[in-house]
Amino acid sequence: MMMLTDETRIDNVLEELGYRVTGPRRKVARLVSTKEGTFSAESINDGLPSVGRATVYRTLKLLSETGILCKITLPDGSPRYSLDGAWHHHHVICSPCGKIEEFRKPVLERLLREMASEVDGKMLGHRVEVYITCADCLPGTSPGDN
Repeated sequence: MMMLTDETRIDNVLEELGYRVTGPRRKVARLVSTKEGTFSAESINDGLPSVGRATVYRTLKLLSETGILCKITLPDGSPRYSLDGAWHHHHVICSPCGKIEEFRKPVLERLLREMASEVDGKMLGHRVEVYITCADCLPGTSPGDN
């Protein structure tokens, strides 16, 4: 996996994988590259009134399938996206507010590798999403209290 920092890099990755980089895809890549943290498909669609809704959704799907974007599903079933870095990670998701944070735990990766060696077949991948109520959403706490 590679670190992506701007829309040019996204264009390059798509071209290297054999995908055409059309004007609308380039616009989606440009907007996606400016996003920090997670975002919805709707926010990309709203930010690109000149690009068709179907094109935005197809492009986000393509970017997810190629590993450029990381797709996270919230407890209500709605998807959120973020630029995927050069490292494997998992997610902690606050059910009430939808805040998403990444986490990396070597002990979890070791456990999953051990599990893979014990299954009858080949493990193709995994996804770990931990659902919480963050400190800001807990009753009786103020934002920022820890």
